[in-house]
Formats: sequence, C-alpha cells, structure tokens
Amino acid sequence: MYRTLAAALLCTLFAIPPVSALEPAGDLSNQIDTQLQANRERYGIAGQAVLVAHNGNVLYEGASGERDPATHAPATVDTIFAAQSMAKLLTSTLVMQLVDQGKVDLDAPASRYVPDLPTAWQVIHVRDFLNHSSGIGEYYDRVDNRWVSKGYPGVAPDLAAALKVAGSAPLQFRTGSRVQYTQANYLMLTALLEAQYRKPYPVIARERILQPLKMTSTSWGAASVPAQRAAVPYIGKEGQLQPANEDPWPNYGLGHADLQTTVGDMNRFLQALATGKLVRTATLEALWQPQTLTGGGSNFFSTGWDTTRSDGYTQVGHDGGTRVRARLAFKGTLASGYWVFVYLTNGSARNAWSSTLVDSTMAVAAPGEFPHAALSERLIGYALTGDSSSESSLRAWLSESSGIASNELERAINATGYAIRNNLGNRPALKVFALNTALYPTSANAWDSLAECHAALGNAEMAKTLFAKSKALVKSAL
Repeated sequence: MYRTLAAALLCTLFAIPPVSALEPAGDLSNQIDTQLQANRERYGIAGQAVLVAHNGNVLYEGASGERDPATHAPATVDTIFAAQSMAKLLTSTLVMQLVDQGKVDLDAPASRYVPDLPTAWQVIHVRDFLNHSSGIGEYYDRVDNRWVSKGYPGVAPDLAAALKVAGSAPLQFRTGSRVQYTQANYLMLTALLEAQYRKPYPVIARERILQPLKMTSTSWGAASVPAQRAAVPYIGKEGQLQPANEDPWPNYGLGHADLQTTVGDMNRFLQALATGKLVRTATLEALWQPQTLTGGGSNFFSTGWDTTRSDGYTQVGHDGGTRVRARLAFKGTLASGYWVFVYLTNGSARNAWSSTLVDSTMAVAAPGEFPHAALSERLIGYALTGDSSSESSLRAWLSESSGIASNELERAINATGYAIRNNLGNRPALKVFALNTALYPTSANAWDSLAECHAALGNAEMAKTLFAKSKALVKSAL
C-alpha cells in the first residue's frame, strides 16, 4: 500500500496540482536534492544553496557542497554568498519606490534629479539608466587584472570622480537604441538616490529595505561577512575550480555590486515585492513591462530587472555573474500567484549559466507550469547520457507531452542546444542540434546551428556541407 500511495503522490506532483497539494510532498525535496547533486556533477559546482517558494510558502530550502573547498567546510542554507550584481535589484527597487511615491518620473531626464551631470547625459531619461540603454561609457577598465579608472592609479576615489570618468567618454550608441550593460548606469542611480534622501546609499538601502524586512544576513563586501559563514568565491578555468581572488568594489559602487546574502534573505526580499510591501504591486506590474528600443525590438531589462516571458509567465530577476540568480515568476498579475527561485553558488568549474541552474529547479518543482525549463532539463540529460533508446523515449515525449506548442518547439530545442554549448561544450550540444534536424528536416535554422557546432569541433568539411544545406533551404523558401 505504501508503494501505491508513493506512486500516486509522484504522479500527482508531476501533474502540477495547487500548491496546497505540493506542500506535504516529501518527494519534491528528494527530487530537488537529486537535481542539485546532478548539477554539482555536471558543472563542477563548489557549493550551493537553493530556495523554491510558491505563493509565500517555501517548498524547498537546501544546500550541498562546500562553502570553502580549501577547508571542506560545508555549505548550508545560512551560508552567505557573494551575490555581486544582484545589488542592482535593491537599487532598482529604491528607485521604483520613488516612482511609486510620485517623486521620480522614469521618462524625465535624470538631470532633473541629479545636479552636475556630464553635459552629454543631461537629456538621458532615468529609465535608460535603469535599463542599460543609456549608451554611456564605463567608469573603469580592466588593466593587469585590476579595475582602473582613466587618470587614476586604481578606480576613481569617489562617486563624483567616477561619474566624471564615465562622462568623459563619448556615448557608445544613441540613447534608447540598444542595450549595453555597464556599472556606470547604476552609479548615476546611486547619485540620484543620494540626492533624494541626502544620505549615503548603504544607509538608504538599510533603512528602506534591509531593516524593515529583517534581512540580517545581507551586507556589502566580503569583509562584512563572518568567516565561519562566508562562501569563498571560485571561478572555472580550463574546467577546474580556482579561487576567484576578486578585488573589493569601492564604497560608492555598492549600488551595483558586492552584495553578500543568503537564500533566506533573498526570499524575504522577493516575497515583500510580490505582496506589495516595498512597492505597490500595480506599480511593479506596470514597470516590469518591456522597453521598446528605437533600434527595434524589446529591451530584456524592465526597470533594471532581467525579464523574460515564457509559458505565460513574466519572469524577473538578476544574476551575479554566472554564480547566482534570483527569479520571481508570475502569470498576468502578482495576485494570481507567483513563484520564487533563488539559486546561490560560489562558483563552478564550467562557469555554468545561473539561468540554466534556476531552470533546472523550475523543471523539477513545476514542469507543467514551466515546460520550457522541463524541456531544457530533458535535453541536457539526453545530451550527456542519451543513447538510441533514450532518444526514442525523448521523441515520444516531445511529440506528446512537452507542453510546448509545435510551432515553438524547434526554436526551443535550438535555444537549449546553444545553452548546452555554453555550459557543457560542443560535443554534448551536437546531439541536440542533430536531433533537431531529424525532427525538423526542412528548418534552415536547425541545419545552420548543427553546421556551426560541427565547425566549432573542427569538422570543417561536414560544416561546409551542412551550411550549404541550410542555404539551399533558405533559397527554396523564397
């Protein structure tokens, strides 16, 4: 009887029932534990902590691996990870609060709120700084593995000097026409916040976000973290973990970098946003809409939040390099329900994409809600271990149970192929691209991607033949 009940529970889980049915399912924790172990083995992750929540209920919170591989100290859910650029989410939220209060207009020039901006920046709207579509240059270069601002032996000594350095560079492109991610955009927003509140940025963030939400494990800079809780950051080089040895950012850069946090604190932050405790939800839903670029297309940043729309969900969040990501997903409105995913690591041998890691947890927690994430996870497993029998099973699943519309499936498989190339290399990706050409033999795009992968593997003659096939299909479609 126990086995019958367990089997029924497993079937129910994968049918994606309401959250009330998910909460007591011990299988979910086991499944996510298994997925995290698979991720460690695939990507060479040092240590990791993960949290999954639905409508305010934490469905999973766990950790594995080592926060410090040198001493074999284990990672726990209380481990504090270097979240780096996830700091921008706090800055964006502080600006959104001002918008919510009617004190800042995103479509007004930032010079309305910040005195003495560089001349070329005077007409740039606040929204373009938030969305990295301003076109401004950076305030530092990488020189001899150090950050150096032009005219200084290191980074500029203060915020005003750093803004002056960035402002002395010509605009990189016409404002609003495309996207170029720079830290200098968030330096300007730091200046805006300090001009509004007449306080240093860290004080503003603590008073308005960290303290009200009791985010007691969140701070800035590695020096602020107790050694017994710190996750030592690593980076992958030639498939091996090596200490990242990252320089600390200057104090004026804390609005864009050097955030230190835990999965629990990030959950508190995202839950507060989802329930209107920091910014009215109607304001958030309006601000998390795509910016139309004058050069065509949509910006993938929405008020500074990395935004995708997939499976009927709006998914907003941010990463910290390749190591960490926080994501909030909702369908239509926040009141209709939302998911929170927080995935923190201290590095991986393969520098795995943080978005791929989050997708893997989405695929386990709610495959019916997030079929594109489930597809990605299925294809990664096939790329690493699949044989002819597993391909047959995969084909059947793709045609009958993937949950993705047939007119989107070819593109989704192709996108996963490129993700596999970046995370695991060309050889595993080749299997996925080859599968796509078998499924969609008249797709020029599928053949072009397969050719590109063969070229990357050094198979020049094969690549030449496949590129020719792709071009012939394009020509025949005209």
